[in-house]
This record gives sequence, structure tokens and C-alpha cells, in this order.
Amino acid sequence: MIWSGWGLQDRLMGNVDIWLCHQCGDCSTSCPRDVKPADVISAIRQLSYKHYARPRFLGKLLGDPAWLPLAIAIPVVVIIGILSLAGTFRIPDGPVDYSVFFPHGLLNGSFSAITLFFYLLAASGIGRFWKDMKRQAPPGEAGMKKLPVLRVLVEILSHSNFSQCASRKPGKVAHMLLFFGFALLILVTLYAIWATLSHNYPLPPANPMKILGNAASLMIYAGLGIMIWQRLFNKRVFGKTGYPDWLLLVSIGLLTLSGTLVQLARFGDWAMAYHLYFFHLVAVWFVIMYLPFSKLGHIFYRTTALLYARSIGRK
Repeated sequence: MIWSGWGLQDRLMGNVDIWLCHQCGDCSTSCPRDVKPADVISAIRQLSYKHYARPRFLGKLLGDPAWLPLAIAIPVVVIIGILSLAGTFRIPDGPVDYSVFFPHGLLNGSFSAITLFFYLLAASGIGRFWKDMKRQAPPGEAGMKKLPVLRVLVEILSHSNFSQCASRKPGKVAHMLLFFGFALLILVTLYAIWATLSHNYPLPPANPMKILGNAASLMIYAGLGIMIWQRLFNKRVFGKTGYPDWLLLVSIGLLTLSGTLVQLARFGDWAMAYHLYFFHLVAVWFVIMYLPFSKLGHIFYRTTALLYARSIGRK
């Protein structure tokens, strides 16, 4: 708080403690001066996304509402370009078959390559973040221990530190629903890709992985519902909800909702099925490809900070 008040940005960028915070709001509810430390930490994190983004405009793209039209236009133009080059950018005749509109091999190959490209760009930023943490909090005489990957993984999966938050008890439940729901959808998506390669796609409604995917969607809806309710009606604890917060919640919500509608459209043979499918592809890009440069990027930054903190013996 002192460094932020003095404008010492170089002390804040790469500061491991910024990412060890769980945004539980205890500091804001206990602050005698009511200066909302949680809001300050959230703002510093948002500055960090922009600071470490390469190229820089990707950090602005997801952090400033003025750039939202361009953020949407990029996936729209690229997807139209891919479909046009493939000669499939038209509404197919007959029963709904998304593979005729966007062949599975082309979809999986192009989207995987684009995701890899974005994540390689993000990796350079994570590397600079690691160097800054070493500068801000040197390992000390004992040096660094072996990276405690398993310990950090257990800590993340169990959400153990969330249990210490007194002000936001529903926060742990909401975060776990969203976290595990999102993870399960990724798992189901990977299975679906394998199914296309083994010619066992589309999956029937009774397929266990299809059921698991729908259960994961329900988990995300529940988690988002709790988060949105808390942000709207518990502002004393949650503080200011800025554009990056709403962008994250809305984009995940639209991704999940469009996925549900695309599934129903295929089974119901809806006339607007392909329009929904195109919207879903844009939503996939917005959440998955843009992930390292949006607030969802805390998945990478918090994990990296936890690995560094535990490797130098920080509790």
C-alpha cells in the first residue's frame, strides 16, 4: 500500500505478494481508513497483465473497453478467413452437421496452432515475471529449493488458502465450482478432439463424457451466479468491480451458454444452429486464446508466484 501510494511501480511489478493474495476482502473490511486495499491489489494485478504482455497491445486489448470492438473483430475476421480459404463459409444443406461448416481437422489444427502461438507469446512475459520476482525477493543464502510442483498443485486443487478468508465465505465455493467446471470442460474438449480423430464424433447424449460436460456447465453457471450476486450485492467486501472483472465473468458465461445452445441446436436441428456455432467459436477464442492477457491470466501468474514463493521457503 505504501509503495502504491508513492507510485513505486518498479517495486510492485514482479512482487510475489501481489499474487499470493486471494482477494478475500478481509483487508478492506478491516481497514480503519476504508481505503480498500483489495481494490488496490486488484488494480496492480491488472497493470501487471499489461506490463508483461508482449506485444504490448495485447495487454491493452483485454484491459480497456475502448479496445473491445477490435478484440471481437480479430477472431471474427480470422475465423471467416479460415472458412473462406477452406471453401466452407456457407450454411450447409440438410441436417445440422458442424463438421461440414468447419471440418474437424481444420478446426482442431488451426485453433491449436493459434492457441500455441498466443501462449508462446505469454511465456516470454512469464519469464520476465520470474526474473522480477527473483530481483524483488532474492532466494537468500539457502538458495532455491527444487520447484515444489506437487505441493503447489495440491494447494491449488484443494483451495486450502481460501479457507482462511473470513469475509468471503461463499467465495471458495464459487471459485471451486468455476475452477473445476472449467477444468472438466477442457478435459471433455480434449476427449472430443480425440473422438474426431477416431471417427466417434459427434458424441450421443448418453455418452459419459457428454454428461460430464453438461454437469461441468451447470457447475460454471452456479459459480458465476454466486460471483455475480456477490459483486452486485456485497460491494463492501468485493469492492469495485471493474471492466476486466465483468469481461471475465461475461465471456466465460457466454462461452458456456453458447456451448449449451450449440448442443441443443444440433439435436433439435435448429435453423440458426450454424450462427450459434460461429458465435461459440468466437467465444472460445475470447476465453482460451486471450486467456494469458485477460484477468483469467492469473491462472499462470498465481501458479508461477506460488512455485517461486514455495521454492524460497515462503509460507
